[in-house]
Amino acid sequence: MTSTTTYNNAVLDDKDLQAGLSSINPKFGDFCTRVAGEAWGLPLIDQKTKALITIAVDVVNQNQVGPGSPFGAHVNMAMKQGATREEIEELLLFMCVYAGFNKAAGCFAMLDEILESKS
Repeated sequence: MTSTTTYNNAVLDDKDLQAGLSSINPKFGDFCTRVAGEAWGLPLIDQKTKALITIAVDVVNQNQVGPGSPFGAHVNMAMKQGATREEIEELLLFMCVYAGFNKAAGCFAMLDEILESKS
């Protein structure tokens, strides 16, 4: 499943993402939108690549479960920027080598849950 909505800035242009961040806590949402929006606005790395990088960071940090899960938000963000399930799965396989097989395993399971809930 791939969305056709791509943004010039995957944080500042995505009102649903901002609403999700604000639902965690309004001050947190505002802060994340401003700070992450500035980082996502840097010009040299495209939005899809930045979204895939955030997924890799989530694997390393094990941020794929629980309330406000960054992994789910970043998978959705990557899909909106044109990433495919296959690309995300390849990224997770790549991360097995650099972050560890056990860390990637939980992300594979969570990816299935995220994408099945969209079907």
